[in-house]
Amino acid sequence: MAGENHAVDVLLEALQDLAPEDFLQFKEKLSYPSYKERWNIPQNSLEKAGQACALVNCMKEHCGEDIALEIGTDVFEEMNRRDLADKIQDEKVREYKKKYRAHVIREFLQHEDVNACLGDNLAISSRYTNLTIVMKPRTERKGEQETISLSQTHADTSDQQADTVVSVAQLFQPDEEGQAPRTVLLVGAPGMGKTMTVRKIMVEWAEGGLYTQFDYVFYLNCKEISPTKEVSVVDLISNCCPHRSTPIRKVLDSPQKVLVVIDGLDSLRFSLLQPEDDVSSDPREKKPLETTLMSLFKNILLPEASLMITTRPTALQNLGRCLENVCYAEILGFSAGARNEYFHSFFDTDYKADTAFRFAKGNKNVFAMCFVPIMSWTVCTMLEQELYKKKNLMASSKTTTGMYISYLTRLLKCRAGEGKQDLQQFLCKLCCLAADGMWMHKVLFEEEEIKERGLDQPELLSLFLNENILKKGTDHGNVYSFIHLHLQEFFAAMFYVLEDEKDTGGDSGTYMKDIKVLLENCRTSRKDLLLTVTFLFGLVNGKAIEYMKQRIGCRLLPRFKEVMLRSIQTWPRGILPPGEGTRKIKDLAVFHCLLETYEEDFVQRALNCFTAIDFHDMKLTLYDQTALSFCIRHWNGLASVTFKGCSFKHRDYEEELVPGSASGERQPAEEQPSPIFPLCQALRNTSSQVETLRLLWCGLTEHCCEELAWLLATRPSLRQLELGDNTLGDGGVRLLCKGLRQPSCQLRVLR
Repeated sequence: MAGENHAVDVLLEALQDLAPEDFLQFKEKLSYPSYKERWNIPQNSLEKAGQACALVNCMKEHCGEDIALEIGTDVFEEMNRRDLADKIQDEKVREYKKKYRAHVIREFLQHEDVNACLGDNLAISSRYTNLTIVMKPRTERKGEQETISLSQTHADTSDQQADTVVSVAQLFQPDEEGQAPRTVLLVGAPGMGKTMTVRKIMVEWAEGGLYTQFDYVFYLNCKEISPTKEVSVVDLISNCCPHRSTPIRKVLDSPQKVLVVIDGLDSLRFSLLQPEDDVSSDPREKKPLETTLMSLFKNILLPEASLMITTRPTALQNLGRCLENVCYAEILGFSAGARNEYFHSFFDTDYKADTAFRFAKGNKNVFAMCFVPIMSWTVCTMLEQELYKKKNLMASSKTTTGMYISYLTRLLKCRAGEGKQDLQQFLCKLCCLAADGMWMHKVLFEEEEIKERGLDQPELLSLFLNENILKKGTDHGNVYSFIHLHLQEFFAAMFYVLEDEKDTGGDSGTYMKDIKVLLENCRTSRKDLLLTVTFLFGLVNGKAIEYMKQRIGCRLLPRFKEVMLRSIQTWPRGILPPGEGTRKIKDLAVFHCLLETYEEDFVQRALNCFTAIDFHDMKLTLYDQTALSFCIRHWNGLASVTFKGCSFKHRDYEEELVPGSASGERQPAEEQPSPIFPLCQALRNTSSQVETLRLLWCGLTEHCCEELAWLLATRPSLRQLELGDNTLGDGGVRLLCKGLRQPSCQLRVLR
């Protein structure tokens, strides 16, 4: 049957079915010199082709198979045999659909990874993780407090959001009235996964698993299209196709079967304000690219075709004016469960993935930003390097600030090579905005303020801020917010150390620029500034300063380092003057600030005036213990350590893993490290002569006693150990006795 043959076979069958006089007429039309400006078939060759098979071979020999089919189709139409022309064309279309889907799979199945070896690519299915996509009205306005809450739990998929969360497969589904959207606008901040999502869509469509209502899905990458070139829709579609024989006419005959994906529209920076009389309804008419796209958006060109447009939020205002029957969808990034899934797709073993995820989850400031896929990639990349060098991430040099710096340089990678001075000035203004916002408890910034500060540079601003479109009738214009509150806190810290040769144009007065005021307010009354201060300590690290300078040309000045050192030395409230009794550290924030500096000399100078740790009623995450362990190892004068009513978390994320998954299975208890392993390891490796250790009401069990016994055997300076109100059991007591019997144990008091 024709449907099972190639198009050439259909041409052959059509010629064989012709009456003799019609066959001669077909040959006669082929004898015209350069038929329709195509290759000429010599007359003597046509005369020799007395049979259908010989004629087809003659046409293929002189014109090639594709041109032969085009010529055959045109001749049949001139002979008023549209039925035969349609048979050939239909078979060509069937063949082409298969070729095109195979081409899409080749083009989109794999993607380059910057960590891969030269020439190596990764299958998109091996790295892609489903994102949280929410359908929401474009004009919805959020209040200040609601925005703060959203920025802190940006990727939450709680029950309240369940009715608005959708999958990619649902984007073109009909609504309750049976109306399917013609246009889907997929919005997301930079690094949120828009391009990876549409690449996954292309592959799944080509494999037959998604959007089966479309015969063709064409992908237009706006970053690869010249914005000044005049093009038609036919040109844009043809550029997506690898074969010369693209059946454009057949494609355009069924526009309802076509989906055009326009990726990264914001990169073209079009105003989209073309006059109505400039648009065109002819798909073959060449117009400026902006006009051609406007004609598509306004349903003037291919009004029955479907569109999917990806863009950053900053392009929404102009785009919204020219779209009709549009569905707005926002990518919110990874949920907590999806972050775990991404880590397991990134690492080659479950052990590495579990170790890295546990470490990231323990650092709430890093984990919160991992809702952004590019931040998850940054964290995984850095932890992969650490795991390659050493197995214990507790000794990792990758601080929270370091991960945010890597995230920043990754976002600015494509722009760091040009205009570094302009970039420095932009960041100065952005940091000033962030700092002012933190001081004034402000996370929403009006459009007028953005312009007054000289921040209205869409290609840079959209990397860090979301644009919120307000309801019609409001007189405040649009408002902006940082994509996450933690990112605003990071830039607020940069405000104090970023070199600025010009006035930033902000409202920050001397009071707000005084780092002493910042540190004092954080210590006494403004605990909401703690993360900003923590980032500040990380930004004065010498390696961080050099890294920022080399990667993106930003100059950081560690001018406040001595002031910051003195602030640590006087941080605990109510301490005794030097030389008058025990000086205790009671605030975990001290250790987090010192960890961020990651400079041994600075840590030693900061801590040597203290002799004790005294923590009460704290829940210590894995990252808390990392900070604590780092400082203990470099603390020369530590004599006493007290934990009362504290808990030591080691595996605190299982409840968020997908039930039943291999990675969600708990390790047997005997394989899990003791919760106090990081603390005991640090005490064994410190240069201090620790004499007293109190672990009271800390929920210790027999599982912890082996570490304590080993500590007794290796720290002869330890004189007093208090373990009251724990459930050690008989087995735990026997383990402690084993440590007490070691010759090196000098313990005098055990309670």
